[in-house]
Amino acid sequence: MNTSTNDTPPALDLTVSAADDPQARYAEIERACHAACAAIAPAWPLDRAIAVNPHWSRIGMPVRRVAARMAVLGGIQVFPPRDRQRQAWREGRITAADLAVALHQLPAAQSAALTPEQCVAALESGAPQAQLPLLIDVLDNDPERHARLSWRQAITHQVSQTCAAFFDAQQASWQPEREQGLYAFWRDTLQHDHGIGILMGLPRIGQATGALPAKAQDAERWVMERLGLPQAVWADYLESVLLTVNGWASWCAYLGWEAGLAGGRDAHLRELLAIRLAWGALLLECKDDAAARHAFAALHAAWRSAPRILEETEQALLIDEAWQLALEIGYQRELAQRLAAANPRGPAPTDIEVQAAFCIDVRSEPLRRSLEAVSPGIQTLGCAGFFGLPIAYTPLATPARRPQLPGLLAPAIEVTDGIVSADPAQRAADEERQRVVSHVRRSRFAMADQWQAASRWPGAAFSFVEAAGLGYLGKLGNWLQPGRQARPRDDLAGIPSRYRPICRPQLQGMDLASKVALASRVLHAMGLDRYLAPLVLLVGHGSQSANNAHAAALDCGACCGQTGEVNARSLAQLLNDPAVRDGLRAQHLAIPEATRFVAVLHNTTTDELEGFDLDLLPQAARDRWARLQPIFAQACDQVRRERATRLKLDPRAAHHTLLARLQRRANDGAQTRPEWGLARNAAFLIAPRDRSRGVMLDGRSFLHDYDASRDADGSVLELLMTAPMLVTHWINWQYHASTCDPLRLGSGNKLLHNVVGGSLGVFEGNGGDLRIGLSQQSLHDGERWMHEPVRLTVVVDAPQASIDTVIGKHEVVRHLLDNGWLHLWRFEQAGFERYDQGRWSPVDLAGK
Repeated sequence: MNTSTNDTPPALDLTVSAADDPQARYAEIERACHAACAAIAPAWPLDRAIAVNPHWSRIGMPVRRVAARMAVLGGIQVFPPRDRQRQAWREGRITAADLAVALHQLPAAQSAALTPEQCVAALESGAPQAQLPLLIDVLDNDPERHARLSWRQAITHQVSQTCAAFFDAQQASWQPEREQGLYAFWRDTLQHDHGIGILMGLPRIGQATGALPAKAQDAERWVMERLGLPQAVWADYLESVLLTVNGWASWCAYLGWEAGLAGGRDAHLRELLAIRLAWGALLLECKDDAAARHAFAALHAAWRSAPRILEETEQALLIDEAWQLALEIGYQRELAQRLAAANPRGPAPTDIEVQAAFCIDVRSEPLRRSLEAVSPGIQTLGCAGFFGLPIAYTPLATPARRPQLPGLLAPAIEVTDGIVSADPAQRAADEERQRVVSHVRRSRFAMADQWQAASRWPGAAFSFVEAAGLGYLGKLGNWLQPGRQARPRDDLAGIPSRYRPICRPQLQGMDLASKVALASRVLHAMGLDRYLAPLVLLVGHGSQSANNAHAAALDCGACCGQTGEVNARSLAQLLNDPAVRDGLRAQHLAIPEATRFVAVLHNTTTDELEGFDLDLLPQAARDRWARLQPIFAQACDQVRRERATRLKLDPRAAHHTLLARLQRRANDGAQTRPEWGLARNAAFLIAPRDRSRGVMLDGRSFLHDYDASRDADGSVLELLMTAPMLVTHWINWQYHASTCDPLRLGSGNKLLHNVVGGSLGVFEGNGGDLRIGLSQQSLHDGERWMHEPVRLTVVVDAPQASIDTVIGKHEVVRHLLDNGWLHLWRFEQAGFERYDQGRWSPVDLAGK
């Protein structure tokens, strides 16, 4: 084993910037490390899983350039694979007209004189493959390497297992020492890990760790100086290194994101980078001089060509970009034609008996359409599902504080549960009841923790099941023969059943002026500051599934992977508060005396509607709610029939039969596809309901109500284009990425998932990298891909000048538009206009 740190042959070009000035060189290394880490997007944990564009940190570059970089640096597919585009072409999903329009809209295709014939011919070949090697790859030259794991695979496995142990704060009974940080923990672990040496064919690798620097920053400098690569490729090389553990890098980026929202910083991603870099240097210690010289020569030869390879790959992917756009144009033409046929005639304000404000989630679109069809007196609206409440929620008597707002934002308001009786005469005793309930709940949780701990000791698993007896078998029986149980309310677990109906979320620490200001902002943003019906429903949503590690991904993304229940209930109580109403009236925003707000949850698995806190309503409002039940039943039944075929159920089944099947599906612990979530999402409409009323949008469109005539200063439009538009873009690109590259950007097969650290994420099997993105079962029905990877088309009903103002003020919006991450259209009298690099041009519906 060679332990020299100066074994690189002098014949190689090892020049780096400022070679004679160590501090300048260290500064360049620091910049390259920072740039590599900044390229990694965050991935949220399972218990608050929200959709994220995995390329979010790269949106400052054109999509095609990012696609080239991902292919070359990480072997990652960004555009849809050519075999799927070939299928779309042969089935007529992409037409010759679609392809022709796509080539016309792409300036690069025009400059290259790219023809439809060339594009069609390219479908028979694979996308360009030119992934650059890392040091660990060129060192892995043992003749026996094909009989074992590659060093890349083994290192990813070892680093992943180390991260799983280090970051686990919930699952393991014995917690590691974390004081010294991730890098130090890995270094210590490696010295005692004898199995990794056997897997890699290097039994003495533990001894080589003595050559590694003790600090992460020193390791980065030491390895980069040993590599001797040209400074121009440092950041690219380091990004490629992180992409080998992209799942854990994304987790560390999430920790950094959360720290940033709180005004702090987090060092875990940098330490992870140091670990992966140090592995290359560690392998050098296990090679002789000749092997090291050959490895360095191969590495330098490959990376000297990196700029040329990246440029060639980007040019080759022009064909894939054209096919991507052609797929989108086919959808856009159908969308434009449907919207052009919308029925603008809604009910007159005097005819509106009920207003229902739904989360913009695509699953609400069919239900809104059905409710309007069943009852002309119902007006539906679309708004962000957290209802404008920037809250963090802590269930009663627990430390489990969680955000209930988009991941882009930090909570500013606290909500916790309180015992609130419906009868005012009983409220004097509520404080004492709350103390009792809190004590009981803590006691039950403590007993449950002790019971569960008994099953974790070695050898206790079988005796635990035996002691649990019929209770344990009963739980298994519910999975084997699922029933029709209602959606579980985990936030009420441990609370005595008689107190559950009066345990309600309460806003904390807000004076009356703050509550009035919050209510005013929310009503204005939702468009409810002009007319209010006697009954206003605030409809959040949540999913229902059993034995599903990714259950939160089916809940509300605007509520940070939770249901919308807490937000809807908190807002309803705020707007029903007489003191708040008096404050609004003083600001000339009067809520009619008869108007009451009701929190409702849409169960997106079974398409049922559940109301909350109905006992707090006056009798007239409860009567109105009761009269709505037949309307809800009919509308929800229509939606179930619309969804049935995609779930392989009989849409002609009787009402009660279809509902029962969906309820059992929701409680089936073996069901890998409880629902399709946001699969097939493709468009976002920011416009009055008149623009889409009566239009069959197939559950593919987010719908946010917006009236430009009541937004003179454009502030509401600015809010919508910088918050909901970004959230819908994240959703759209998570589905896109998980579909285009399910191996690297999806979480794989649900049947093989093992939860890591209680809620950190999943392994597919017992190791490998932490998996991010969506599972195969959320995208594919076993025969066909259910999600179509098209970029989001945002259609706005607003003056061009107002839209241009928002684009001009916000760099992130410009990046998304000018670099091709989403499409932006606007309604225009004669049809539609599309935004293209600062210009607006008519949309050709005929496809000529």
